[in-house]
Order: sequence, then structure tokens, then C-alpha cells
Amino acid sequence: MIFGLPGSGKSTFAVHLAHQLKLPLHHLDKHYYRENWVERDKEEFLNFQQDLVNQERWLIDGNAIRSLEMRYSRADLVLYFCTSRPLCFGRLIKRRFFKNKSIQDRAEGCDERLPPHLIKYMWTFDRRVQPLLERLHEIYPDVPFYKIRTTQDLREILKLF
Repeated sequence: MIFGLPGSGKSTFAVHLAHQLKLPLHHLDKHYYRENWVERDKEEFLNFQQDLVNQERWLIDGNAIRSLEMRYSRADLVLYFCTSRPLCFGRLIKRRFFKNKSIQDRAEGCDERLPPHLIKYMWTFDRRVQPLLERLHEIYPDVPFYKIRTTQDLREILKLF
């Protein structure tokens, strides 16, 4: 399971890791939004995620904080991407204009954009998710959890496989 700040490299790494481990990859944003950024029904989205985590093998990329525990509790490994906010912000700007076409992490018609609420979400993400992470660590101490802050951290993670 991969989650973290927007622009932190989650989806790019997820594509690489899924290919390396031959895992089915599911980008949550691709399923949360319908065409042209229309949000899916919350109950339908929760049921979709439950179906995913009930499968034997999966790699899920995305945040969906309300259902984080559902995924965390069933994960073999959790990667939390928390690179620096200025780096994430720069990547969000770059992605707005130069999208990597090989990463299919959006629904049809959901072109990259940079609305103010996304910037606020990215800037305050750590503060909002930290209490939940502490609780999940206590409840599920056997789930391996890694914070990814740098490229070196990614190299170390890849050595696990």
C-alpha cells in the first residue's frame, strides 16, 4: 500500500513496484473520480476498496484517508511518501504541464490541474494524517511501515524485493 503527499512520487513508484513484483495496481484517484472530476458515491467507493483488499494480491496507490485503516489492516507493507513540501509543490506544477503519459492514474477527462484546495491539502497533509498513523501503528504493530522522504529511502525499499 502506498499513500502520501500529492506530488511526492507515489504513483510513479507504484507503477515501478507493481511491474517489478507483478502485482495488480489500483490508483484510487482513477476510481474515486468519474469522468471530468465527478466524485463517485462514497459508499460505492468504500465497497470498491473493500473488494480490492479482499483480493489475495494488490498494490493500492492513493490516499482516501477515510478508508486508510481498511487498507492498512490488510497490507503486507505500507509506504508513506512524505517528501518535502516544496519538492511536492514543484512536482505538482511540473505535472500540470508535463504529464507522464505512462502513468494512468486518472479517470477519463480528469486532466491534471492545480486548484487551491489541492495545494492546501498537500501542505497540511502530514498534520492531518499523523494522529491516524500513530493509532494505526498501535493497532497493527506487525504491519511493516516505511516513511519515504528521499530517493535514498526508495533505494533502500527496493533492496527488500
